[in-house]
Amino acid sequence: MTIDGRTRLYGIIGNPVAHSLSPAMHNSAFAALGENRVYLPFQTDNLQEAVAGLSGLAIEGVSVTIPFKEDVMNFLDEIDPVAEKIGAVNTVLVKNENGSKRLYGCNTDWLGGNRAVAEQIELRGSRAVILGAGGAARAIGFGLLEAGCTIVIRSRTESRGRELAGQLGCQWTSLADRPTAGADILINSTSVGMEPDIRKSPIDSDLLGGFRVVMDIVYAPLQTKLLKDAGAAGCSCISGLEMLLYQGVAQFELWTGLEAPVQVMREALQRGVAGRPEKSA
Repeated sequence: MTIDGRTRLYGIIGNPVAHSLSPAMHNSAFAALGENRVYLPFQTDNLQEAVAGLSGLAIEGVSVTIPFKEDVMNFLDEIDPVAEKIGAVNTVLVKNENGSKRLYGCNTDWLGGNRAVAEQIELRGSRAVILGAGGAARAIGFGLLEAGCTIVIRSRTESRGRELAGQLGCQWTSLADRPTAGADILINSTSVGMEPDIRKSPIDSDLLGGFRVVMDIVYAPLQTKLLKDAGAAGCSCISGLEMLLYQGVAQFELWTGLEAPVQVMREALQRGVAGRPEKSA
């Protein structure tokens, strides 16, 4: 693709962003569809100035990543109701309304989580256990509730776990407790098992047999210890790359109005992960 004065601009705002796989994912999609668009990483120490520059520089949309997903809400003109509930925005669309620019924020993390799990199991009526009580757990939890799931939060820190469970209107239990009831879906939203601590799992392997589907949001490595144990227990396994993919698919379609080339985007992510140096515990 030749970048020229008609190239439409997108990007990702965060700190750091050099490691992000999103540029490869979105640029591969633009190229596959012959679109004169480009997606760039924008690392910043000043979120307010970065957001103010979006409309001034004719940037049409950005992803928002750590540590700005909550604070960015203070600088937007309109926020999607589900993003309001989640309390975080990971996607900004710059709307041109009657000659003026308006910044619209939404959250596609929950859409990515839902779509990844829904490929393996019907969400409505299912029972899910979410490990962790951070921002990812919050987005995934709200998403599953929107889809008609019943959820339980399990975390090590009681205060955070009970707070999130209260916001979601669901049960909380400690990770230290042995589960007393079964569920259909298990989702790890913690960083346990991420490189370099790849020999760790957030849950004992002998507890996995009761789940039909297990998803780990960690994607480095792709096959975490949790997923290896879950596969051995007969569960259907979903890597964190699928959630990353589908939240990006939702972003792409929101920004462009085009149907995303899902397989092209998946292959770009897979190449990105494969190209990273391997680490061991």
